[in-house]
Amino acid sequence: MINTSFLEKIAGVVIQNYSERLSETTIVLPNKRAKVFLIEALKKATSKTILSPEIVSIEDFVQDVAAIRSIDSIELLFEFYEVYLSITEKQHQQSFELFANWAKTLLQDFNEIDRYLLEPSHVLSYLKDIEDIKRWGIEVENKTKLLENYIDFWKLLPLYYESLYGHLLNKSIGYQGLIYREAVNNLDHFSNTIQDRNFVFAGFNALNAAEEKIVQHLLALDQAKIYWDADQVFLNDPFHDAGLFLRRFKEKWKHYKSHPFEWIVDDFSQSKNIQIIGTPKTIGQAKLAGSIIEDIINQNPVASLDKVAVVLGEENLLIPVLNSLPASVGALNITMGYSGKNNPSQILVAKFFKMHTTALSRTGGSYVFYYKDVLDVLTHPLVEPYANCSHLVRIIKENNYTFITLNKLLELNANPSKLFLLLFEKWDKGSIAVLENISALLLLIKGNFNNDNQEEKIAKTFVYAVFKVINKLINYYSKHKHIDNIDTLHAIYKQIIDIAEVSFEGEPLRGLQIMGVLESRVLDFETVIVTSMNEGKFPAGKSQNSFIPYDVKKELGLPTYKEKDAIYTYHFYHLLQRAKNIYLVYNTENDGLDAGERSRFITQLEVEKQKQHNLTFDIYNPVLPTTAYQPMVIPKSEAVMERLKEIALTGFSPSALTSYIRNPIEFYFQKILRIREVEEVEENIALNTLGTIIHETLKALYEPFIGKFISETDLLNGFKLLDDEVLKQFKLVYKEGEIKKGRNLLAFEVAKRNVSNFLKMELESIKNGDAIKIIALEQTFERELTHPKLPFPVLIKGNVDRIELRNGRIRIIDYKTGKVEKTNVVLKSWNGLTEELKNDKIIQVLAYAFMFEKEAGETPIEVGIVSFKNLKSGFLPFGFRAEKDLDITVTHNTLQYYLEEIVLLLNEIFDANFPFEEKV
Repeated sequence: MINTSFLEKIAGVVIQNYSERLSETTIVLPNKRAKVFLIEALKKATSKTILSPEIVSIEDFVQDVAAIRSIDSIELLFEFYEVYLSITEKQHQQSFELFANWAKTLLQDFNEIDRYLLEPSHVLSYLKDIEDIKRWGIEVENKTKLLENYIDFWKLLPLYYESLYGHLLNKSIGYQGLIYREAVNNLDHFSNTIQDRNFVFAGFNALNAAEEKIVQHLLALDQAKIYWDADQVFLNDPFHDAGLFLRRFKEKWKHYKSHPFEWIVDDFSQSKNIQIIGTPKTIGQAKLAGSIIEDIINQNPVASLDKVAVVLGEENLLIPVLNSLPASVGALNITMGYSGKNNPSQILVAKFFKMHTTALSRTGGSYVFYYKDVLDVLTHPLVEPYANCSHLVRIIKENNYTFITLNKLLELNANPSKLFLLLFEKWDKGSIAVLENISALLLLIKGNFNNDNQEEKIAKTFVYAVFKVINKLINYYSKHKHIDNIDTLHAIYKQIIDIAEVSFEGEPLRGLQIMGVLESRVLDFETVIVTSMNEGKFPAGKSQNSFIPYDVKKELGLPTYKEKDAIYTYHFYHLLQRAKNIYLVYNTENDGLDAGERSRFITQLEVEKQKQHNLTFDIYNPVLPTTAYQPMVIPKSEAVMERLKEIALTGFSPSALTSYIRNPIEFYFQKILRIREVEEVEENIALNTLGTIIHETLKALYEPFIGKFISETDLLNGFKLLDDEVLKQFKLVYKEGEIKKGRNLLAFEVAKRNVSNFLKMELESIKNGDAIKIIALEQTFERELTHPKLPFPVLIKGNVDRIELRNGRIRIIDYKTGKVEKTNVVLKSWNGLTEELKNDKIIQVLAYAFMFEKEAGETPIEVGIVSFKNLKSGFLPFGFRAEKDLDITVTHNTLQYYLEEIVLLLNEIFDANFPFEEKV
């Protein structure tokens, strides 16, 4: 059984000493979280029905003393900007964005100055003097305008402070420090009004100067008691950070000259099993936490997990940990909020902002959207099912709309839904109109959800969280009309959504407890699993977000990173104080994101090891599979065999054969299953699109000469038509795509140059006496292949780029926009022709020769390639080199050898016992 927990001891004292005056007793705790646990402890400590004492957090208590409402950081920034504008000359006023950059840091410093009850004019003038000293040696005539402005900024700090303080007090609102300072000023009045009340302060560690003053004041009047949770191991060690604050209070508080320091316990040195486990990466830690809990359940399946806590050193571990928990966990309580940052509704609003702000930032009268932004919004899961825009998405993709005006969008979507109109309402009426537009959009989305569906309930909660943020912004903007810039609005929205959280619902006293470090204050558990035990995470490390230098903070008694580390140290050791089984999990990776060396706390536990502590160290590595990837193997079913017969009947193209050689699985997907590639907007012209444009241009230029011999005049005329023809083909193939700028303009010029160079090559040939007669252009040919070894006849069918009669020989040409070398079309042996992918060009051109063989009759045939990236080599004919001589004529004999190899390949394709195997 756990040693009596701290809250159980407090409950015992309250029942024993205050049972007659419970309704006049207030218990003040460090956080709100502990309240539920204290009420449960009070229940257990009494057998009769009693009225619960008032239980509040220290912040709420101080707010009561000061009688001032606390405001959040964004509202404070708005209020400060209003003050700044009222005291700054018009010509020196900065925009809200520039102002926010330094104001946030300054407000943090104001907060610290007030919490520690320092004289603001002293601290702020001290900062000005430091800056003056830094620039002591600069002559008056050398002071630039920038430097003068810089020094003026430091001079203005006291004015900023006083004006803001007065402005907020008038409205009875304030930031934490102001509330603390006012609470101290109001102490006498407060203590007079509550003379019959008793206060019990419990479980504190670090108190700021204002809190110290309030507590000491009430102790002196005998209106309060304070109970610490101090372990003698930390308290008696003058160097141990976990006892840093408690030692200070014990020595310096006047109260302890005549009263005992309560309570000093001896729990940490008791018997404990501490397992320190390293594992790679964040996900590794989450999986490990899940397997530890699984082991705990397996050891004692009937035991409750309410004395087991998982403390996450990093909040982003929450979802991985939840996904790693075993199904047998059952009840679960999560005391940390889930960040509002990455949920679907927030991502939609972020994309929505991006779409409109990008459209607004474009110069020119028309409101122009970028296609990716539009598609991101229209295909978002909260929009797509309800906006009825699938046809619009298809039109944008098929027509390559890269940039699309608002008017064009509305024209393409003739019957827009209400949701669509809200999405594409112009953002030109100011920030409040934009926020109201988003608010209406979120309400409409909420109306689409079904309350009975569990997943939709969760989605609705996220929509509500973003809706609250938007309404908060509408509230701010209604009060502060001078900040009306959409970019500023976007920046503020991003800041608020970062701190917005969605709370989990759970039963706080039952089941496994999952929490952050701060939520664990005052609570005690039997088994504790702590993750992210790395430097920079646990403790959080140095972060100097202040205008006040370190040495000034030290001199004035403001907290530095040393004190912040000590607070973290106390939290960590308090977690361990009464626990029996402790698992400390850290990331073994030293570099990369979320990495860092092992936490100093682990080293400290090792170096200052207590006698009864049993420490074990382990490194866990995930089990790696022996093979990274198992290639796909698909057996040929009856349906597949039927489809193959169908293809044999309708025609095998040469490219289908080469795709099978490249990868049988690719052939299976494309030809058997007929899966087409997803239609996407081609922002930059793809190589195959460029190839199509060049093919089509050449076809159009040469089409008038089919069946005729080409003359020099015909080609010179072709040069004149070239530019217009390339542009026409671009429009036909690339549709609405942008070709007047960027890479596409270059591609356009490349296409023109390729066609022009080809015409030059043709012109040169004719000048050299070649007689060229065009027989066919981009024409489909077919021929049935029957062979005794084939199970059934197979139709070979394909599209031939060009067939010509040149100097008495038939020449079949295949255009390639890529680079092809002479070696790619020369064959040394027929054996294994279809086994190597490098022969794909040969397989293709010989298939064309086979298809055209009958039409050619007795005329000799040559087949080959014209490569536009290797035009200087001209026509690259297929050649067979057995010994030294290269034979470029395709005879009937050549085709017989070729067909023998193709039949082997086809037999493999048609063999039902030979599966489709992926080539990796």
